[in-house]
Amino acid sequence: MSVDHTIEHRGGRNLLVRYLSRFEEGRVIRAAFFGMLMGTVTVLGLDLKNLIEENGGLFPPAESSTAVTVPVLPPAVDSVPSGGSSDPRQFITTDERMLREPIRFWLEADGVLRAVGSIDTGAARRFADEIADRGGYVEVVSIDSPGGSLDDAMEIGRLIRKNGFATRVPDGAICASSCPLMLAGGIERRVSERAAIGLHQFYAATRGATAPAQAMADAQMTTARISRLLAEFGVDPAMWLHALDTPPRQLYYLSGEEMRKYRLVTNGGTLALGGS
Repeated sequence: MSVDHTIEHRGGRNLLVRYLSRFEEGRVIRAAFFGMLMGTVTVLGLDLKNLIEENGGLFPPAESSTAVTVPVLPPAVDSVPSGGSSDPRQFITTDERMLREPIRFWLEADGVLRAVGSIDTGAARRFADEIADRGGYVEVVSIDSPGGSLDDAMEIGRLIRKNGFATRVPDGAICASSCPLMLAGGIERRVSERAAIGLHQFYAATRGATAPAQAMADAQMTTARISRLLAEFGVDPAMWLHALDTPPRQLYYLSGEEMRKYRLVTNGGTLALGGS
């Protein structure tokens, strides 16, 4: 290092020292602390922004105490009731990752609107938007879903009925948990031979504890809502008894004979396994 450069460096350092000496030591420390605090706030702000974008808000809406959460697929079946269908899980061909994703709607040829994925909160709103945009071209809603939000499934079923659409569950597809309430909304309802229709109990998905009395009241009111909806759609509400006595981690698979008996499929509808 040259002598001139050394003198220049020392002179600059002395200027900095003289400048800082004009302030009290406490003020300097407070200024440094304030600078670090602002940096920390900036980092936290960026993290918070990402959190809000990923979760749809800082305080997402509370889930219903009778919400239906998406089961692990395929759900376990411990036994097949006498007279029930064969276990149809072997015929499910849809990629499980697609079934776990929020339900998507897209229009295909011949007026078929595909509905594939889990029924997340907000699915009914997206379905209504899809119908508002392309409902004039839709004749049939083709369903492939493991279930999910009970309220959204019921609302989608109502929208299907209001618009006069038919529903179907094609070969290789599943319609389980809350999904049959969508299927029931169809004016005409078809279930292909190699498809799976499953029912189980709805259950709480709240983050906090719910008082037992309130949980019981919610469950009874929800069962009444489901029964009225099925009756409105022309489906025998007795079908839902299979849901009430099936644990949430299992599915009761309806046979073709049962779907016919409960009028889940309409006259002429192709029945699932077990039907003739």
